[in-house]
Amino acid sequence: MPSSPAFTRYVALGDSFTEGVGDPDPARPNGLRGWADRVAEHLAGLDPDFGYANLAIRGRKLPAILDEQLEPALALEPDLVTVHGGGNDVLRPKVDLDALAQRYDDAVGRLTASGARVVMFTLFDPGKGGIYGAVRGRFALFNEWAREIADAHGATLVDMWRMRGVDLVTHMDTDRMHLNAAGHHYMALQVLDALGVEHGLQPMEVTPAPLLGRREQLRENARWTREFLGPWIHRRVTGRSSGDGLEPKHPTFSRIG
Repeated sequence: MPSSPAFTRYVALGDSFTEGVGDPDPARPNGLRGWADRVAEHLAGLDPDFGYANLAIRGRKLPAILDEQLEPALALEPDLVTVHGGGNDVLRPKVDLDALAQRYDDAVGRLTASGARVVMFTLFDPGKGGIYGAVRGRFALFNEWAREIADAHGATLVDMWRMRGVDLVTHMDTDRMHLNAAGHHYMALQVLDALGVEHGLQPMEVTPAPLLGRREQLRENARWTREFLGPWIHRRVTGRSSGDGLEPKHPTFSRIG
């Protein structure tokens, strides 16, 4: 049986998905854990010299991720890079996905040319209904570009769009926008599997979502609109971001685990 690939310098780039929003841990920088931390913890257990940097900032669109995080990532000379973005772009009413893909292609090309193993992601399938149903086509188009870019540069792709075997509701935070702890744990397993890293980790047990009557659904939707959707729209209208003023969790290599 082939041995697991060895990584000693891992850098994570991205937005809230990679920062770990939805997986709180007050003892960690920015008060978050997340799937990237979980991957790093496992890799750190395989090599005493392992280092981990996480440059992701919540709310960042893909151009900002590349503008702010690409050069610092390359300067760290990693042998493993994960990069996720695009989710905050496809939700905007006006986005040039072709131009966005060109920038993404250039960046992934630079990362792979550095010699690092690069892991990319597609966006999840939001389905026909719900808050993202109206932009499902944009999700699908962005994902086709992500697959093409990964193929062109030999990057490893974690295809969330095709993950049909997981109950999304039980793996999402109460804000309906981010993964919860079980979701981040699940994604860590998917990344380790895609890399071919041996592990004995198992998915978390989750509680099935309760069946709500119509009145309870309306009450829950009203609460969600008031606590999450309203503030999200307000930030979009005022040009602000949930990541304004935040610094990366791990801007340089550190030991984790």
